Amino acid sequence: MAPSFPEAAGRWSALAALALAVVLGMAPWFSAAAVLPQLRAVWGLTDAAASGLTLAVQLGFVVGAVLSAALNLADRVPPRQLILTGTLLAAGANLGLLWAGGPAPAAGLRALTGAALALVYPPALKAMSAWFRTGRGTALGIMVGALTLGSALPHLINGLGGADWRSVILATSGLAALGGVIAARVGDGPHRVPAPPFQPSRAWRVLTGRGVGLTTLGYLGHMWELYAMWAWFAAFFGGVLRTAGAADPMRGAALATFAVVGVGAVGCWVGGLLGDRWGRTRLTTLAMGLSGACALALAALADAAPGVVLALSLLWGFWIIADSAQFSTIVSEIADPAYVGTALTAQLALGFTLTAASIALVPVLVRWGGWPLVFAVLAAGPLLGTVAMRRLAHTPDAARIAGGRG
Repeated sequence: MAPSFPEAAGRWSALAALALAVVLGMAPWFSAAAVLPQLRAVWGLTDAAASGLTLAVQLGFVVGAVLSAALNLADRVPPRQLILTGTLLAAGANLGLLWAGGPAPAAGLRALTGAALALVYPPALKAMSAWFRTGRGTALGIMVGALTLGSALPHLINGLGGADWRSVILATSGLAALGGVIAARVGDGPHRVPAPPFQPSRAWRVLTGRGVGLTTLGYLGHMWELYAMWAWFAAFFGGVLRTAGAADPMRGAALATFAVVGVGAVGCWVGGLLGDRWGRTRLTTLAMGLSGACALALAALADAAPGVVLALSLLWGFWIIADSAQFSTIVSEIADPAYVGTALTAQLALGFTLTAASIALVPVLVRWGGWPLVFAVLAAGPLLGTVAMRRLAHTPDAARIAGGRG
């Protein structure tokens, strides 16, 4: 049975403020992807150049996360300072798209945006681990839900008034800066630990332990499908709408993508509750199993009516992210407390490295076998991830994981 701890006063208000900051701060992540059809027309983008804009954010995040983990930034610098710095840098790089003029400068700016956001997401998770001991899975679930909603925002902005792509860029940049200002007002949690010594090797060492290693393998299975689905769903559903003869497929795809990505915010909250009450390894196994099943069902029904495809996609959007926070929560519970931020950042760096591969693979698979092949290949990740989490449930580290039987 997990030990009980006194609840920190003000932890829910801190969570609400930091979640709002993440919703706003992460808005630039998919800003270019949301207006990709307009950028294709304005800059004459090839398929490779269009894919490169999305990949640049992922790879930039990886570089930023690797450097942050090597420097132990998330453990040595107060989270609010890192988040403010990251959001302001991301807002500036995102705003630079207005003057980019073409795909090469834009790709560089997108990479800078991703690198800056590596100073936002991992420190936010670390901050909440210092505010919550009991209910940590729910708290981190809400934080990842905030990330999910922030990632969906550009699609909503584009769908509601996206005649001019510049308005999306301006809006998401302003939201990011506002998010940083809000985060700067959130104090340190009472369960924080003193800043540890500078040890670059910790970024690798924390991932080689059996418990953290298996958790990371499960996380990689989860990440294999997540960002590929988020990045390419608008292109897929836009094709579904065009085939069905929709009057405005671009706008319809943008709103549908907001709904499919955004519903994941609810999934994160539900996943956090179940992880705390039912067990983290059980929840992650369930979520990845259902997510993989939805991907396989879409492979079979990719040519169905838009309503059928959207309903199934909403179910997929719910479960594809419901387990995400639980991987981070497990790491926060079994890693060295002094280097939790480093462990979380290193895990995220590996996960986002894998997403770059799956995102790049999607257009290749579309050419080879269409969208059914894409969904079938994406399903392999979560189905393999369940194997790692089932193994984790039978290791000594499982006893250290809060929430049910782990």
